[in-house]
Amino acid sequence: MLDRLQSIVDRYDKLSELLCDPDVTSDTKKLREYSKEQSDLQEAYDAYNEYKSVSEQLADAKAMQNEKLDDEMREMVKMEIEELSEQSANLEEQLRILMMPKDPNDDKNVIVEIRGAAGGDEAALFAGDLYRMYTRYADAQGWRTEILDASVNDLGGFKEIIFMITGKGAFSKLKFESGAHRVQRIPVTESGGRIHTSTSTVVVMPEAEEVEIVINDADIRVDTFCSSGAGGQSVNTTKSAVRVTHVPTGIVATCQDGKSQNSNKEQALRVLRARISDKIREEEEAKYSGERKSKVGTGDRSERIRTYNFPQSRITDHRIGLTLHRLDTVLNGDMGEIVSALTIAAQSDALDNGEQAM
Repeated sequence: MLDRLQSIVDRYDKLSELLCDPDVTSDTKKLREYSKEQSDLQEAYDAYNEYKSVSEQLADAKAMQNEKLDDEMREMVKMEIEELSEQSANLEEQLRILMMPKDPNDDKNVIVEIRGAAGGDEAALFAGDLYRMYTRYADAQGWRTEILDASVNDLGGFKEIIFMITGKGAFSKLKFESGAHRVQRIPVTESGGRIHTSTSTVVVMPEAEEVEIVINDADIRVDTFCSSGAGGQSVNTTKSAVRVTHVPTGIVATCQDGKSQNSNKEQALRVLRARISDKIREEEEAKYSGERKSKVGTGDRSERIRTYNFPQSRITDHRIGLTLHRLDTVLNGDMGEIVSALTIAAQSDALDNGEQAM
């Protein structure tokens, strides 16, 4: 591992030289390419330099133990060695994680699909709560959101909403959100004050570029129809809504929120590419993962991953046993603690399985 880390340091330093080279600074493509490469190496570069510094300090402190010291100084050196040893161990763990193969989709934008499932109108209202949670979290990250398609019910909830989140690292932070989200609360339609349980499903897919998923015109069928509003009522008389079917796979994408038929077709194709790519990725993961399941689950949309209990202001992620008693702040977009816990669990799982394979 240390050899790989040193090669990263060497490459980082070489990139620093290249980025000062006039031939590079005058070439926009090279400048962007080298800048991105160096940015990708930055975290490992900083962590390794800190690790080397701590290791040198630890070696010096251990060497001091062989010198003639009074009791007070010896105790200080002992405490310093303990502190530096802990820092060194933490940095080693961080470096091991940084050296793990990176998910090539981590830096991509994401397309999120939320659907009301069991529970009728209440499930649709909860789908709206989830949509607001993700968009507020995205705002806090400095990301941009854009609705691609939506079907609203009479109470203002979403039977289905599909939207894109654009921002670096979006998939890395949201990829564990796919699955069934369960809500326990008294619905607005409940006159007897009884607590109901409803579910909404979430699917998070990395955006697929046109060069990654090529869709031939001969392989798709495009249908147009009038867009509709709440309750299925038509909101215009022109056939601007578009449904695109990928004939070889049977995958369908619909969009009606754009201003024109062309814009709706373009948005539908973006969703279609993401769904085809997601299907391919799922098939590949199923092929190579065998019977092993990650601590954070399979990402299957039917898997119940989280419960939102309103009476107790409790949110529980069942995959990692995390429970928080601040449901209101999480639904307002404060998802950082959950995202971090899921990421750490996935990294720990990958490390454990990597060690078993060695």
